[in-house]
Amino acid sequence: MRKITYLFIGLVFFTSCSAHKKTISNRQARRNNQAVQKSNSASIAGYVPLTSLQYIDRYKAIAVQEMNLYGIPASITLAQGLFESGSGNGELARVANNHFGIKCTPNWDGKTYYKDDDNPNDCFRVYDKAEDSFRDHSLFLKKRKNYAGLFDLDPTDYKGWAKGLKKAGYATNPNYPSILIGIIQKYNLDQYDNPQSGTGNKPDTVFVKKDPDNLTTPPDTTLPNAQDNKSYIVKQGDTLYNISKRFGLTVDDLKTLNNLTDANIKIGQKLVVAKQ
Repeated sequence: MRKITYLFIGLVFFTSCSAHKKTISNRQARRNNQAVQKSNSASIAGYVPLTSLQYIDRYKAIAVQEMNLYGIPASITLAQGLFESGSGNGELARVANNHFGIKCTPNWDGKTYYKDDDNPNDCFRVYDKAEDSFRDHSLFLKKRKNYAGLFDLDPTDYKGWAKGLKKAGYATNPNYPSILIGIIQKYNLDQYDNPQSGTGNKPDTVFVKKDPDNLTTPPDTTLPNAQDNKSYIVKQGDTLYNISKRFGLTVDDLKTLNNLTDANIKIGQKLVVAKQ
């Protein structure tokens, strides 16, 4: 009986120690969050609330770009961003640039922010800018086996994606699929999944590729003018990514050369494609 008692006490002590290592005190969480808030004080001070339509307008080009690279429907990315971040107005989005509520994992070595969620002081990832959050969202889904089946769906099947995300464990809310579908239909976000739609500043044609390592550039039937090999005229089907690969540049190079603030381009637009 005494041995059993000692064994029980030992197990309780071991369990308590293990749990302690995985948790953080309220004081530690508060100090950590204050440090994050201080480092992002400039952007926090200049924060201006967004409406849902303003959020869509600001981030739709990024969502389309992520779709081109990783095959995640832009409508799903935008709907998740709208819901998880409260149209960019939530605490995590404002302070941590985390638009998708992505939590820390054992391999996460970046900054952290603590907030009560499923558990007290749940650990969330912190990003330097919102664009980093969108990219990590793509990688988060692409690299995990439980989401692999989603990439076999038709890229315009946002309903299948919404249901599949819940089934794969992305969210605990049982209404998560209907919430995403409702947001997509309310704001017609599926227009950004349709290669034939040309809305606003959206690229005229979107090529969806399931694997960024196997991206191919469509044959170029119209070469740049021989007398002007430093420029290129945008044609139907072009994206900044495809153009950058064609001329041995990065997307950031193209944006810098042409003073672009986002990935939006239009047919007939003249782009500089050679560094000075």
